[in-house]
Amino acid sequence: MRVIESFLNGAWQSADGPRTSLVNPATEEVLAEAASARGLGDAVRHAREVGGPALRAMSFRQRGALLQAIAKLLHAHREELLDLAVVSGGNTRGDAKFDVDGGLGVLAAYAELAESLPDAPWLVEGEPAVVVRTSKVRVQHLLQPRHGVAVHINAFNFPAWGMLGKAAVAWLAGMPVLSKPATSTSLLAHRIAELVVGANILPPGAFQILIGSVGDLLDHLGPQDVVAFTGSADTGAKIRGHRNVLAHGVRVNVEADSLNSVVLGPDVQEGSELWDLVVRDALTELTQRQVRNAPPPGGSSSPRPPCPRCATPSRGASASAPRRPATR
Repeated sequence: MRVIESFLNGAWQSADGPRTSLVNPATEEVLAEAASARGLGDAVRHAREVGGPALRAMSFRQRGALLQAIAKLLHAHREELLDLAVVSGGNTRGDAKFDVDGGLGVLAAYAELAESLPDAPWLVEGEPAVVVRTSKVRVQHLLQPRHGVAVHINAFNFPAWGMLGKAAVAWLAGMPVLSKPATSTSLLAHRIAELVVGANILPPGAFQILIGSVGDLLDHLGPQDVVAFTGSADTGAKIRGHRNVLAHGVRVNVEADSLNSVVLGPDVQEGSELWDLVVRDALTELTQRQVRNAPPPGGSSSPRPPCPRCATPSRGASASAPRRPATR
């Protein structure tokens, strides 16, 4: 049986112990086994000490070129990734495109955004300010990368877009990524990681993937690190309330149990163009997102298909992505 491993500290590795079966949710066929890893403190240090300095030494435009290269690489393997998304996630092909193409679109959109940013590793904010009226000394605010690691804990239902969407923002901002996909659908995220690691596009330490249990990862985070989580409100609350996260003021961003609404005014008439548009989109949400949000057997939380040259982000990407990378 194939065992998928974590990529940590510059090497593929796993630890002895219980393994989790990864199944095709449609047929319950066992596809592979996921093995957890150890040494997560070393992985965090590797990101901070190796990946972080390498990314911070690059300009925004250079980082954007990395995103564009990754988008092109994955687009070349698009059919393989779509097939894997169908098998490992129980998706229709349309759902698989929604996930995989959405991830490619976010990479391409942030690659284009980088072209509009300075050819420097930081951003200048505002105008210089006078410190003392009679002095020539001025102060200037700069936005620069944090000296930590971006830990991304992703949901089961969008293993491609969830991972790539978060990573694109962090890499452009100059922070290394340690990605933790949901175990039940981690085959797709793992394959993407294999392709990215094998292509040697990113500097060493800029990308790591943790398969299986999160273990004691949160115990090793500090004040310069950030956590982005997508999943249940209960798990999000546990992350926010984690003893070490609170003690060190680790920044945490949680997207949990998302609920969306569309409200029509009384002037919208049945049969009108707007009415039909809302009904059509509501049907798509009910048949696509709701089915995708049902956990697969043994499992534990959004996109349209641009190619890597298409710079316009999808509806889901543009709604959730900031206009500039968060680098303060």
